[in-house]
Amino acid sequence: MSATETKLLEKLRRLPPEKLVEVEDFVDFLANKSRREAAFDRLLAIAPALDAAGVAPMSEQEAAALVKEVRAERRARRENKPQRAPRS
Repeated sequence: MSATETKLLEKLRRLPPEKLVEVEDFVDFLANKSRREAAFDRLLAIAPALDAAGVAPMSEQEAAALVKEVRAERRARRENKPQRAPRS
């Protein structure tokens, strides 16, 4: 474990439980932000290939509708996925 990780853990141990929840929410936010940025970078990387292939650009409304559709499909898969039995 690095010195930075050790310091961070020490600081976390001193926080009250309600503040730990806030820290967890912030860490989740940062992780999601990183995933969104990486996805955007991947999209930008393929843009020239799409243009060269003659693929028409999507409107903002089309892109939003597609994102909504994919999220709904993922949510449905998660809800229909059998839950694992707790380990004993």
